[in-house]
Order: sequence, then structure tokens, then C-alpha cells
Amino acid sequence: MNEYENKKDHSFTVKNRGCAALDGVTDVDAFNEEEIHAKTDYGALTIKGEKLHIEELDLSCGKLKVNGKITALIYINDGSKKSTFRRLFS
Repeated sequence: MNEYENKKDHSFTVKNRGCAALDGVTDVDAFNEEEIHAKTDYGALTIKGEKLHIEELDLSCGKLKVNGKITALIYINDGSKKSTFRRLFS
């Protein structure tokens, strides 16, 4: 069985590192001008940059549009985050 079955499609398009369009976003946990923390069915996504601005957010459609200087995209699979304590003793 494929681990991605029954999940919303997710795509990410960046144009000139200044404009990004995402599909398949299920939530936005937090945001400021330097980071945006979004959730998808494929894991959490952190967008890092400068002067980041959410231009559009429609969770019913799963769409997110971001403007600003994008410097990094970081995906974290759900359940893969372990505390330092847990990593040391597991």
C-alpha cells in the first residue's frame, strides 16, 4: 500500500524566488516576515525568507500564495520530529 494514498495532492511553485503558490495546504500554524509554517498531508512545510507576506490563503481549496524573498523550503514528515531527550535514549 502506498503511504500517499488518500491524501490531497500537493504542489509548490516558486517564481524567481519572490512568489510562491502552494496547493494541498491543510493549515497554517504560524507566520511572520521571516517564516511561514504550513501543514500538508505530506508533512509540515516551513518557508523561510525575508519580508514574507501571505497574499492569499484558502484552506477550503488548499491554496496558499506567498510573496517575499524565499531563501529556504524545509519539509518535516509527521512523526519524524523527536525531542533531543528521546533521540538520546531510544
